[in-house]
Amino acid sequence: MASDEGDPRHTGKIRLVMRDFRGTWFFSAPMSDAFLVLAVADGGLTCFLLARFMRLACGMHEVLMSHPRGLGKTPGEVRRSKVWIGGTRPGSAVFVPPPAGALADCLTHFERFLNDVPEPTPPLIKAALAHVQFETIHPFLDGNGRLGRLLSVLQLVADGVLRAPMLYPSLFFKTHRALYYDLLDGVRRRGDWERWLDFFAEGVRISATQAAATANALLALVTADRERIAGLGRAAPSAHAVHRAMQRQPLATSATLVKATRLTPATVNKSLAHLERLGIVTELTNRRRDRVFGYRRYVDELTAELAGTP
Repeated sequence: MASDEGDPRHTGKIRLVMRDFRGTWFFSAPMSDAFLVLAVADGGLTCFLLARFMRLACGMHEVLMSHPRGLGKTPGEVRRSKVWIGGTRPGSAVFVPPPAGALADCLTHFERFLNDVPEPTPPLIKAALAHVQFETIHPFLDGNGRLGRLLSVLQLVADGVLRAPMLYPSLFFKTHRALYYDLLDGVRRRGDWERWLDFFAEGVRISATQAAATANALLALVTADRERIAGLGRAAPSAHAVHRAMQRQPLATSATLVKATRLTPATVNKSLAHLERLGIVTELTNRRRDRVFGYRRYVDELTAELAGTP
């Protein structure tokens, strides 16, 4: 494992990427939380090291809550006050998470569990149990649900079940929202872990099926676009390099593509112009500087899966 995982410099990188893309058409799609997973993974933060998990979680929370709704929600900070779920006060709430004073102890035990201390847990079961535990601990004032769902995917990556965070179980949870909350409550009140584990496993199965279909659609799109790029003649090799880079990062600036391809800025900009003319790439910001380019049909395929459309 790399020694710099959890380095706050990675969180800064993620924040910069999110800043560049926020406000484009992309962030009106239901893909922003999945994109955060990909940005985190690209930043090298997918391994949960003991005593570093909350550094990662706080960094993700800071990015996640960097919008007007996040004002007053202490982005990136563990809560210091009581919270409750449902109802107007703790006495009428559906669920009251642990008090702020107990969070340090809860999170210490949680980190130990993630790191297989005192004993290992099968990865899929671990991800399912960790999701319930994170939602139950409720370490932040807001955004715990989205972070908990991201955690499930990242845990599967960290344990080697996935090579990349390409599952989106959030869609399954949202589709079955009432059952999802009922099962979480069943674990807390009655210890009904079996029904929750069945539900979680079904969500992963369905998400994996959707991911495989999306991967096949992306492969077909990329193959067709490669054939069109081949028709550029002498400009084709550079355009192919930019096209390959945008498969990894389908929203990118010219500067990030220069770094990814090791081509000169002039060559990257010429290649982007060729790809725009072919209708493969779209400039999204209408800015003169710091422009953002999107491999739009590629992202559309991903967004179709996340939106639950065929």
